[in-house]
Amino acid sequence: MRRAWLTLLVVTACSRGGDKAARSPGADTGSMSDMPTGVAFTAAQVTHGGVHWETVTLGAVAPTATVPGQVIPNEDRTARLGAPVPGRVVAVRVRPGDRVRAGRVLVTLQSPEAGMAQSDVEKARAQASYARSARERAERLLALKAIPQQDYDRAIADDELASAELRRAKSVAEQIGAAASATGEIAIRSPLNGVVLARTAVPGAVIEAGAPLVVVTDPSTLWLSVDAPEKLASLFRAGGRLRFTVPAYPADTFSARIEAVGAGLDPSTRTLAVRGVISSRDGRLKPEMLANVAVEGGTVATAPLVPEDAVQLLDGQSVVFIAHPDGTGGAHFEPQNVQLGSRSGGRVAVTQGLAAGDVVVTRGALAIKAQIKKGAMPDMEM
Repeated sequence: MRRAWLTLLVVTACSRGGDKAARSPGADTGSMSDMPTGVAFTAAQVTHGGVHWETVTLGAVAPTATVPGQVIPNEDRTARLGAPVPGRVVAVRVRPGDRVRAGRVLVTLQSPEAGMAQSDVEKARAQASYARSARERAERLLALKAIPQQDYDRAIADDELASAELRRAKSVAEQIGAAASATGEIAIRSPLNGVVLARTAVPGAVIEAGAPLVVVTDPSTLWLSVDAPEKLASLFRAGGRLRFTVPAYPADTFSARIEAVGAGLDPSTRTLAVRGVISSRDGRLKPEMLANVAVEGGTVATAPLVPEDAVQLLDGQSVVFIAHPDGTGGAHFEPQNVQLGSRSGGRVAVTQGLAAGDVVVTRGALAIKAQIKKGAMPDMEM
């Protein structure tokens, strides 16, 4: 086979500056000096890479506005555990990121109040046992007519009072998590299956009642918090869908179902609180991630539509590749910065950067991106 060395065609940064401005007036396509250069493919490379291009067409789309948001823990599935009584941290058994099961001991405390509470339980139990024995004895004596009725009635009242005191002492001990002995140890347990989001407990530290210890959350669902500007408030309805991106995965679009919409605007910021529920069973989304939330609504307009696969992320920017066929089956390709709008049916609207009539790569864009990133073409068997 004949081996041919392919030639990399470099295009100067300003060669398409005026053409881009003509495509989309006011479009912020970025500095061309910062953009990677184009690349030329021969006919053989086009075939080998499965590259196809087509002329851009216009389609009807709803205008899209972008508002900031934040991924936060689902507070309905989050436990913020604190110290029930003053004491000292004996042991911390988990670290942030650990997965825990419901009932697992997270922190162990030592508290004089816990010891007193358990001691009160033991005293109340002994008194209740004595009162029950006295009542049973009084019942036997009453049957033999050896005691008056009022002594029996007193024994019943004492038994009921002692039982009530035992229930109260047990309730207090259970509320503070006291162990089954008078050692004063308190085991702080996870109330749910989840992951440790934060841990502020430090072994040996002396803490007050209410001091935060551990935060456990179920990461399978998260909340998307949005403060929507007043002019967009009418676009949010409970049960609707929100589409958003996060900096960690700029090429991926996530969705959330709107669960709650504020009853009124925040008087200081003039924004409407919106909360969406995110299904995040794959674990990619994390609490406190910032988000860009796309909101669709308003008058339907027209915009260039391209397949979603045509859009690639190049140096942190969304681009498509403009094709310039050479008439022999090959073509020269240039990256073009674009801004994206709504998505539907596998196609995405381009709000800035393209115009009807532009020729865009619709398949094989990943191969072109790879060659641009490499900066040189490999040997190919012709």
